[in-house]
Amino acid sequence: MTPNIADIIRQHVTLSVSCIDRLYLHAYMPKLQTSGGLCYFLHDHLGNPIPSPALFRPMHDRFLTAVEAFARRHGLPTVEFKPGQRKDDIVADYRARSIHREGVVVLGTAQEKMRAFKAHKRRTATGSVTFDFSRQAVAVKHFYFYVHDRDWGPAFLKIGTYVPYPVKLCLNGHEWVKQRLHRQRVRFTSLDNGFLACADPAALQATCDALGPADVQAFFDRWSQRLPWPMTLADRAAGYDHRLAISQLEVSLTDVFDRPVQGRHFFEALIRENLDLGRPDRVGLLFPIRIQRTTPPPPFGYRTRVITDGVQPSLHIEYKHSHVKQYFKEQHALRTETTINNPNDFYVNKGIANLSHLRDLGHQVNRKLLEVERVSHQCVLTQDALDRLQSPTVEARQRVSALRFGDPRVMALLQAIAGFTHLPRGFRNRDLRPLVEALLGRPYTRTQMTYDLRRLRLKGVIHRIPTTHRYTATTYGLKVAFFYSKLYLRILRPQWNALLPESDHLPRPLRIALDQLDAEIQKLHEEAALAA
Repeated sequence: MTPNIADIIRQHVTLSVSCIDRLYLHAYMPKLQTSGGLCYFLHDHLGNPIPSPALFRPMHDRFLTAVEAFARRHGLPTVEFKPGQRKDDIVADYRARSIHREGVVVLGTAQEKMRAFKAHKRRTATGSVTFDFSRQAVAVKHFYFYVHDRDWGPAFLKIGTYVPYPVKLCLNGHEWVKQRLHRQRVRFTSLDNGFLACADPAALQATCDALGPADVQAFFDRWSQRLPWPMTLADRAAGYDHRLAISQLEVSLTDVFDRPVQGRHFFEALIRENLDLGRPDRVGLLFPIRIQRTTPPPPFGYRTRVITDGVQPSLHIEYKHSHVKQYFKEQHALRTETTINNPNDFYVNKGIANLSHLRDLGHQVNRKLLEVERVSHQCVLTQDALDRLQSPTVEARQRVSALRFGDPRVMALLQAIAGFTHLPRGFRNRDLRPLVEALLGRPYTRTQMTYDLRRLRLKGVIHRIPTTHRYTATTYGLKVAFFYSKLYLRILRPQWNALLPESDHLPRPLRIALDQLDAEIQKLHEEAALAA
């Protein structure tokens, strides 16, 4: 029997946990981001008569001396990273040998690019020399402080050695939760950076939800006071201190299966179920094919054969700079991850204060993806629902035309709605129209799209996101889209010719059964003295 996605998720998941996974942040000094701010710092704050680039070298050397003294004082091993090396793999050995509960494990150095200031010399009207500064990418020395923190476990900070001294942090939400659970004496079993089992699942999820901006800020404040820092205490007191911003945020949903085979069943069903629905932006599982807006769809819809023997299957959905990934983690769990590479994609700034909002957004996207996958295997409609779709109705005192099965425009519309690419932020008129036009195979105007969006909304198929012009498919709408698309693409259209009496394409057992049925119907008509 073919595995059912809805049954697998409902019956074979022993633990479901949603948590912030990897968190990358950058720290910057707002007062040192412009040429004017740098000149003020060098001239007014430090008291130099000319804001000259020659002042950078003493600041750079002072910071390097402080780092070297810190490493000697704590007996830190120092590693010089080469281009192309996997830093985490190199540091893992040092972490394994470390016996300290908290502190710096290893100091790394690397030549990497950062945006620094370049000076341009010019003379004023009086003949005196001054400098203007511009930002550009230069390769400079960076220090990697790999630490073990009492609240966050393994983490690192990277500090650039030239003005404006950018700082990057890498944290892991799962590690933060593990430290909390240890203190709460809640027993659990780890799954890499995740959880395989937990004695108190409710406490586990509550701890995951408790992680917020204050915890991240506390980590940064703690280590920016302990580590050698490029700015002096006087500089920091004057406002030349770093502010945190989010560079990348991963929000994961981990569903642990009771048996590993269920994960394989899930992905086999998932790939078979969804690759021929809607219009994917990219198909590249075995043989990469570039699909553009002008690419016409195949006559029987998109179908891709996937070989999963010896291959780790995964699903990827892209949205602007962000993406969603779903894969089988360590042969035990279904991991669904939303990675936000630029918070501006979701109309919020990168400030650390937006961490909780972005976490909730990622959680919603992960849950929505699972909902789509579940509904795709539970998309049977009742007779009342079918009648409501096939006939004109009056909704909110407005007459709404029918969404008749088999109508090319309706079928193209519903196939486009079934696409995964709409999950992160819904869709607009201009997002959906090219997909419908390509599937329809003829011109399809914005006015037609507006009319169709109105009837889909009034029929309850889509929902308009408040204060926006974006729409998302409702659970009922997903059922409609999958039911229409699957029935049309997989049964009616490819098999219609086979159902004709003269067709030779029908499987022999089915042809014998239909012939027997036809003979019995003929017999009933003869007994009733009626012409067949």
